[in-house]
Amino acid sequence: MPLTFHWFLPTNGDSRHVVGGGHGTPATASGRDRPPTVAYLSQIARAAEDLGFVGALTPTGAWCEDAWLTTAMVSRHTERLKFLVAFRPGFVSPTLAAQMASTFQRQSGGRLLLNVVTGGESHEQRGYGDFLDKDARYRRTDEFLRIVRELWQGKTVDLHGEHLRVEDARLARLPDPVPEVYFGGSSPAAGEVAARHVDVYLTWGEPPAQVAEKIDWIRGLAAAEGRTLRFGIRLHVITRDTSAQAWAEADRLLAGFDPQTVRSVQAGLARSESEGQRRMLALHGGDRDGLEIHPNLWAGIGLVRGGAGTALVGSHEEVADRIEEYHALGIDEFVLSGYPHLEEAYWFGEGVLPRLAARGLWRHPSHQPADPPVQVPFAS
Repeated sequence: MPLTFHWFLPTNGDSRHVVGGGHGTPATASGRDRPPTVAYLSQIARAAEDLGFVGALTPTGAWCEDAWLTTAMVSRHTERLKFLVAFRPGFVSPTLAAQMASTFQRQSGGRLLLNVVTGGESHEQRGYGDFLDKDARYRRTDEFLRIVRELWQGKTVDLHGEHLRVEDARLARLPDPVPEVYFGGSSPAAGEVAARHVDVYLTWGEPPAQVAEKIDWIRGLAAAEGRTLRFGIRLHVITRDTSAQAWAEADRLLAGFDPQTVRSVQAGLARSESEGQRRMLALHGGDRDGLEIHPNLWAGIGLVRGGAGTALVGSHEEVADRIEEYHALGIDEFVLSGYPHLEEAYWFGEGVLPRLAARGLWRHPSHQPADPPVQVPFAS
């Protein structure tokens, strides 16, 4: 099966410098360099579509624009690109979420993917009126996805759960196709939810050995539920014609990290309840030295940004090699980004994707095999 690549819509702002924020920390000042207007985000989306990305992830949280509203507007400026909309189950009823997804599918031509984010920061959740603790949030997510899945199947749902209650819930119109559900989480509670409900399990960009452990863990949990999942990885990319050029760009980004900003962001992220965020922080320990934690895998982004904090850095050939290395572990989908997102999409799309195509690992979504010509009988 050919690899699938998704890009990222920076609804927290974009820049030639890293835009920090996420996991309870605010977007850094660099996010004002290119505000996340519909016009600019549509420019990125059209570039991603032309280059051969299947979808584009949008984040969720107080640090960025709302993903549902933004992607609904951007979708009108694209034709094929799908939108991997991040949302938090605790902020909307499951029946309404199922209805919103169904509407999005009809109005966009079936271009919705859902990235379920349980929420790892209690202080941010409380700002939205959600006062459950982390483990309870995962139990609610389990109930939420059960309800949504059954509604999408056309069932009438009655559930009196620990956290959610619906009676005689049904949808008048079903989504076609049913949106695929993406989900990430490194805690035991997250693994159980993934095994029961999701289509694609996402991990952040840890070294291959750690990613392999996660895949084996989730694959085993899913097998116990009688299910099989696909696996994806979330990474930034800095790819250039030569390795030296790519590392020079990484060094330029690193030089732009104000020490006070790094200390402030790291202090904020250290309070995170997310196991995945803890694993990201452990890759660099807040130190600027030793940031290449695996060949071509750089942890520098995580000094100022919550969530995904690693980047593939190298020549186009080297980045293609690392992608193939992750693919050998079982990763089939790659959710990528880079600063700035417009230019970096072209560096990757024109530099790495053709090399993967030459290896038989990727095919442009619009380049499907043509139907054989119709044979018209000769008329005498």
